[in-house]
Amino acid sequence: MNETSDLIKAYLGKKDKGKNDSPSFIKKILGNGNIGDFIFERLTLLFALLVFLLVLFMGWQMYSNSLLSIKKFGFHFLANSTWDPVSETFGALPIIFGTVVSSFLGLLIAVPLGISVAVFLSEVSPNWLEKPLSFLTELLAGIPSVIYGLWGIFVLVPWLRDIVEPFLQNEFPNSPLFQGATYGFGMLAAVIILAIMVLPIISSISRDILKSVPDSQREAAYALGATKWEVTKIVLGNAKSGLLGAIMLGLGRAIGETMAVTMVIGNSPKISSSLFDPGYTMASVLANEFTEATSDLYINALIELALVLFIITIIINILARLLVWSTERKWKLNPI
Repeated sequence: MNETSDLIKAYLGKKDKGKNDSPSFIKKILGNGNIGDFIFERLTLLFALLVFLLVLFMGWQMYSNSLLSIKKFGFHFLANSTWDPVSETFGALPIIFGTVVSSFLGLLIAVPLGISVAVFLSEVSPNWLEKPLSFLTELLAGIPSVIYGLWGIFVLVPWLRDIVEPFLQNEFPNSPLFQGATYGFGMLAAVIILAIMVLPIISSISRDILKSVPDSQREAAYALGATKWEVTKIVLGNAKSGLLGAIMLGLGRAIGETMAVTMVIGNSPKISSSLFDPGYTMASVLANEFTEATSDLYINALIELALVLFIITIIINILARLLVWSTERKWKLNPI
């Protein structure tokens, strides 16, 4: 009898234990984690999706508000070189040309200077000089663009008009880059002011990237008898992907810059090989003409231009990510 009761008790205890161990509905949702981790994970996922949806919403709004221009001009909007609000004929080719030329020529000047400044601050400069120079470099990056524009009008443009452009014409009389009247306002002024504005961004970010390279890399190179230049080459090789990211950030700033470029570029929608001639950028057109747009077609054309700038920015960011990814992959396969 006692053995039978013990068996019944053991069976009931095992059954109750099985009930107690069965996971609840909340545990099934949470898995092995706790409620805090679950909420944090879902909130961060929600924020990431909101950013993606915001980008899609912006693109859709620009597309839907430029349908009138898209239907009338189609792809000729990108290939036509006439921008005439009076006759309502809109072609974005000279504006895209001005944006691309000014941005890339500005980068052509700013990239070697910015990386050189970063190398000096991180590898060569003594400690007592590095901090004030780094502070001044970061201070330049925080100056509002309208200040650069005013400086360009009152200092840069007269200097180009009276000294630089006549000198370039005399020294290179047959070059198509230096032809035309020397007014000071034009593509050359925009390129120089963009280079000055992009320079502190590239140099400050590149300096931080070079500083993040472990000191063990430098110490190992010095232990093997490497010179300062050879150590710098090793550091630059380790920081390649980060430096490319800094350059792409500078390109994004150059393409989207508005006020400073608007104040010195001359604001004329024309394609010219001369750097002395005025030009136009997409950001400058939007800043100058959106408040003056009276007709629906004019407004739709400007919004379509904003959509083109939006797409170009997305393409640049995608290419930058692919470029950084390919560089990191090559570095893993073939380390220096």
